[in-house]
Amino acid sequence: MDNKTKLKGEITIPPDKSISHRSIIFGALTKGKIKIKNLSVCEDVISTLNIFKQLGLKFEYTSQRNLNIDATALFKNKNEEYTFDCGNSGTTTRLLSGLFSWQDFTSVLTGDESLSKRPMKRIIEPLRLMGAEIDSNDYKLPLKIKGRELNTIEYHSPIASAQVKSCILLAGLGIDDITTVYEKNLSRNHTELMLEYLDANVSTGKDNNGYFSQIKKSQLMPKDIEITGDISSAAFFMVAAAIIPNSSVVIKNVGINPTRTGILDVFNQAKIDYKIFNEKTVCSEATADIEVNYTENIKPFEIKGDLVPRLIDEIPILSLLATQADGISIIKDAKDLRNKESDRIKTIVNAYKKLNIEAKEYDDGFLIEGKSEINKDVTLETYLDHRLAMTYHVLSLLNKKETKINGFECVNTSFPEFLDLMNKLIVK
Repeated sequence: MDNKTKLKGEITIPPDKSISHRSIIFGALTKGKIKIKNLSVCEDVISTLNIFKQLGLKFEYTSQRNLNIDATALFKNKNEEYTFDCGNSGTTTRLLSGLFSWQDFTSVLTGDESLSKRPMKRIIEPLRLMGAEIDSNDYKLPLKIKGRELNTIEYHSPIASAQVKSCILLAGLGIDDITTVYEKNLSRNHTELMLEYLDANVSTGKDNNGYFSQIKKSQLMPKDIEITGDISSAAFFMVAAAIIPNSSVVIKNVGINPTRTGILDVFNQAKIDYKIFNEKTVCSEATADIEVNYTENIKPFEIKGDLVPRLIDEIPILSLLATQADGISIIKDAKDLRNKESDRIKTIVNAYKKLNIEAKEYDDGFLIEGKSEINKDVTLETYLDHRLAMTYHVLSLLNKKETKINGFECVNTSFPEFLDLMNKLIVK
């Protein structure tokens, strides 16, 4: 990249994937007619939408990201067996496993090669404790779920995972008595906020056992849903603006739900020059505009403990921020990174070693020594992991030599607009 290249301008970030999945699922469960505004159009979310289409959901796009859905004919075909293709979407698989465990049909959940390698034991075990009938391929896809009546559970989750928590809450949605999920550290709470917005019997809090979320049988009220921008997508532009000299970027409509803003805590540690403005609440979710400016003296930072679930998806791009900090940055308590689309701990460390960046792998994280000049021809493998692909693209903007990224097309599963938005900001 030309050293004089910088990022300048204003972009509107795509809709939040996590909330988009939930808007389809819970919107369908209202059994009514609603409007969904600003839905993500990425392949993962389309996988969820197509599954509900198989189940009788009718929908019509009124623009690229706005659609009307009609769920009045949902779940009419009882005692059938369906095969559902979840594509590359772990969220689709894990959330719908909970919902389908108590429906009047049998479902077989399949996925692509990458998803078929991902572990599902974390959801199968609590669902079986609730009485669910699930067969799997050694705790991997395909999953065969025969819907049946479930019993309640008080589940103490060994990891803070929004997917595990949401899976159990969706299972509990069909049970008269209270189902409770406890977490030591609070994971993202989009499920609880949307259930609350749609008038479900849901409650949250904290006691001596940790953070809890509770649900019991509910009929969700049909209300229109608007989706905020995705902070995990914004993160790539936020970090790029902070580390590329003379850059200044404004990102509009970014979701700033407190369970998702761990990246801002890291920015505070690193003394990044940023500000938040135009704050508002949309369908129980906080949103704002964020401005990030190039920061010359970036401080090293530490990610651990209850910060991890609040930024687990942003760790790949934050690892690149660490390469530019003045000192050693440490990520720990993040062993779940090994269970993502790739083993992100191993792949990130190996990639940086190729560039002569000091990086050390640990069982639950890694260490990175900063003030690293990136000046080497390199070929980097994405392992079909979209967040690695986008991190490596930002890295290529710093590299004074050529960066080749194998498998970059995997970005289309989550963020098809990524390159267009990045190119819009590049100024020479």
